[in-house]
Amino acid sequence: MKEIVPLLGLETEYGIIREDLEDSDPVEESMKLLKSCAQKSVFGKWAYSQENSHQDMRGFQVSSLAQDEEEDAFCAQDRKRPYSYLEMKCDRVLANGARFYNDHTHPEYSTPECNSLFSLVAHDVAGERIVAESTNLRNQEIGEKAVQVFKNNTDYSGHSYGTHDNYLVPRDIPFDLLVKGLVPFLVTRQLYAGAGKVGSENPKTKDFKGIQLAQRSDFIEKVLSIETMTQRPIINTRDEPHSSRNQYRRLHLIMGDANMSAYATALKVGSTLLVLNLIASGVTLPDIELENPVEDVLRVSQDKNAILKRNSGNSIAALEIQESYLEAVEQNYSGGNKESDWIIQEWKRTLDEFKHNPEKLSDRIDWAIKEKLFTEFMETENMDWDDPMLQSLDLEYHNIDPDRGLYRGLEQENEVYSLLTEEEISRAIEFPPEGTRAKIRGEAVRKESEKIKSIHWTGIEFENGDVLDLTGVISQEDVGRTHVTR
Repeated sequence: MKEIVPLLGLETEYGIIREDLEDSDPVEESMKLLKSCAQKSVFGKWAYSQENSHQDMRGFQVSSLAQDEEEDAFCAQDRKRPYSYLEMKCDRVLANGARFYNDHTHPEYSTPECNSLFSLVAHDVAGERIVAESTNLRNQEIGEKAVQVFKNNTDYSGHSYGTHDNYLVPRDIPFDLLVKGLVPFLVTRQLYAGAGKVGSENPKTKDFKGIQLAQRSDFIEKVLSIETMTQRPIINTRDEPHSSRNQYRRLHLIMGDANMSAYATALKVGSTLLVLNLIASGVTLPDIELENPVEDVLRVSQDKNAILKRNSGNSIAALEIQESYLEAVEQNYSGGNKESDWIIQEWKRTLDEFKHNPEKLSDRIDWAIKEKLFTEFMETENMDWDDPMLQSLDLEYHNIDPDRGLYRGLEQENEVYSLLTEEEISRAIEFPPEGTRAKIRGEAVRKESEKIKSIHWTGIEFENGDVLDLTGVISQEDVGRTHVTR
């Protein structure tokens, strides 16, 4: 059975506020947070010349993006600041192989490339800890806990910021096949991958009361688009593989939520990986083509029992779509390896409980945890879903401060499922994943940081002229064959 290369990554943009100032500047605050990071790293040497976000997977290059116009507007504003572009980015490449930088108004943490699901989840949680430590150090400078950081996707003021899951996919898989196979799955993945959200920011459903499954669903506007800041799509078409272009694509999915639950992160990425394996293998996929997939994203988020229209004229429940994919995955990958078996087992358990005992999801699925927590609070305080206090609580659920974050409090009280050990998280904070090019990058940062001239996902240039090309480094064997050239 053919499988795609299990090379995975997560990018998370964190929300940031400063509570002691009436009009704080998120650019300045993100910069100062990055400068507070105490992890061993290479600072300010990211090779932006290696970036190209304008190539589209559909076979063309766009001349401009909406984000270019927004960046131009930012630049006009930034000319008033006493910093260069690179100074504002505050890029750090850490000794664990990750990248931590200022994405203009958000601190962003990109995990190193991981070759196993549980390694990826450990590195995602390691990112939370590193961002939290940097926040604490910044607040020590201020003298009070003024800066607060949130692992979420909305500020409840109409802005959405992303959590992107990334997969290395063979280029010989036709892009149209990826789209056909993934769209129904991604529309309904929020049944267990959604982070939950009180109310709605979508203009069409502004009167919605209650808790949605997902935060990003308010902001999805297209099936396909290369854009990430406007016209946000179910499937992003940016063709920037960060690897050998003639062999691979990087599937860059931008509609996912920032999960506080490591279990939910694992199920989100793991189920997607197995569906991609189905597509790569050429097996017969569930024949589900939705009539209105973009509208269905929001429909499912606001009604987890939604019935969706198919192009065939029939209807299908969101849960049935997930069950169809699970059945195909189970038939083809059950007994394959430990991680696949865990994904199948937990995917099956979660869908079964969703159907028969949804209250059992409230220890590990974010939206269900919120639903239980907020419902109990409303009953105690005699309030309804439209009370503004609930949106404040929603934000605090995602606060990464262990003394304030609601999810952090549930963790400390052992009220939520613990997927990882402290040893696994601590190791991911300090060390890169074994058997990946991130191992090479991380070790270079750890041992040769003062000698590095520039650094990127695809390589390292040293001050003496040596170049370490990591473009084709994918597997353990590639890591062993890596060499320096001049």
